[in-house]
Amino acid sequence: MAIPPNIKNIIFDLGGVLLNINTQATITAFKNLGLTDFEQSYSQTAQNELFDDFETGKISTKIFREKVKQISGKSLTDEEIDNAWNAMLLDLPKERLALLDKLWGENRLFLLSNTNELHISAYSKYLLKEFGFPNLSHLFEKEYYSYKTGMRKPNADIFERVLKENNLLAKETLFIDDSLQHIEGAAKCGIQTIWLDIKGGKTVLDIFSDVATTSN
Repeated sequence: MAIPPNIKNIIFDLGGVLLNINTQATITAFKNLGLTDFEQSYSQTAQNELFDDFETGKISTKIFREKVKQISGKSLTDEEIDNAWNAMLLDLPKERLALLDKLWGENRLFLLSNTNELHISAYSKYLLKEFGFPNLSHLFEKEYYSYKTGMRKPNADIFERVLKENNLLAKETLFIDDSLQHIEGAAKCGIQTIWLDIKGGKTVLDIFSDVATTSN
């Protein structure tokens, strides 16, 4: 993988690119709670209306939990639902934070993530415990979360918003994501892209290997 020439701006995905995730862990956790068909309702490439609505902030965490309880037909606690939903969230290697720190100043950095209130709450607690800060705002010029913007990848409107709000030229902007459909959405807007094949064992450090191995 090589960075396209003349790149001045880099938009990073969060889960899968910076934060390690395992969506199967959440599928398994919900199956263990009795939602045997959960895998059919949720995946990285196709989500039903409930998950889309939660991810775009159309419904609250409270309503999301109530809907999950209705779907399960079981007396699940809020804690059981939260733990199962957040099971996919793993670690954020410190080497990736160091990479962002090195890129900062050389490029304009942005974060663009399809996510929700429960995941961000758990992610913030993790960051605070492991690194002493609740978010990555000090490493990005601006962060865009789908549940706050009401827009989600791969739709063109969110990419266009990031470009317009920050006066970015698409041809000078690189978008990195582990989801191919999100990459395709960005490419349709003229943005330069790199698909990170995490199932093939690649990490964001492979893209910036020259930066990651250079000392300050």
